[in-house]
Amino acid sequence: MSGEPSSVSTCDLCGRTESDPAVLLTWTTAVERGRPHRCCGPCARVHLRAMEAKLDPEHW
Repeated sequence: MSGEPSSVSTCDLCGRTESDPAVLLTWTTAVERGRPHRCCGPCARVHLRAMEAKLDPEHW
């Protein structure tokens, strides 16, 4: 154990949780209306076009 606190992130779309920093590098973060949205790699691939088009997350 390295003594560093581990932070767990949750995908806002599917609810997947992850704490491995290497895996979290593949996740996407977007800020919508001042609120950060975290998206896991698989969900990011599925919804990439909606994200790039800057559609509101409720339309993903």
